[in-house]
Amino acid sequence: MPLIETKNLWKTYKMGTEEVNALREVSISIEKGEYVAIMGPSGSGKSTLMNLIGCLDTPTQGEYKLNNRQVSSMNDDELANIRNREIGFVFQTFNLLPRATSLHNVELPLIYNGSPADLRRKMAEEALAKVELSDRMMHKPSELSGGQRQRVAIARALVNNPSILLADEPTGNLDSKTSVDIMRLFDELHREGNTIIVVTHEQDIAKRAHRVLSILDGKIASDVRVSEEGRKIL
Repeated sequence: MPLIETKNLWKTYKMGTEEVNALREVSISIEKGEYVAIMGPSGSGKSTLMNLIGCLDTPTQGEYKLNNRQVSSMNDDELANIRNREIGFVFQTFNLLPRATSLHNVELPLIYNGSPADLRRKMAEEALAKVELSDRMMHKPSELSGGQRQRVAIARALVNNPSILLADEPTGNLDSKTSVDIMRLFDELHREGNTIIVVTHEQDIAKRAHRVLSILDGKIASDVRVSEEGRKIL
């Protein structure tokens, strides 16, 4: 049974009197434990697809099942619950609270789902250890490098043990060396069994994945499995 399954997914926006089809007839299936890159130029529909997979938006028509649950027809409260429990988000801009410590930033998803304080701290400490930031737990974002901030964001995404780690241009604000370090961390997280979906326009980032979905004009243009030889290992 696929972890993610979409059937004939459409997303249409009204722009004045015109309709724009950001996604058209998108049918994909992603298994648990896969490492997938979603690629496409600006305006191709890749961000729209990410928003639907991440339950940040709902399709105009079609079906989306996550863990065999029909999420395409859920209301806002149900979608918020799915986002909190099933999906860990990593954003290009980190989205950390500037006045909060690394530990508190990582605890946030656990606060939202009502976990008790002692459990929150334990799980947040474990998540920060996983990204090798145990020695930066009490530092605020302004006291961290860009790479360290992104590691805090990844720890926050992992703290709930989500079904999917969904990363949107995760190296977009990082220099090339730090980008390599972050992508090596994604490689390690995948080896540990995490399902990872990375949305990117960068070939070097996409080549780290085991499967590349290319989107053009709102439709799936190609779906390619990447061999070990073809994978970009840096």
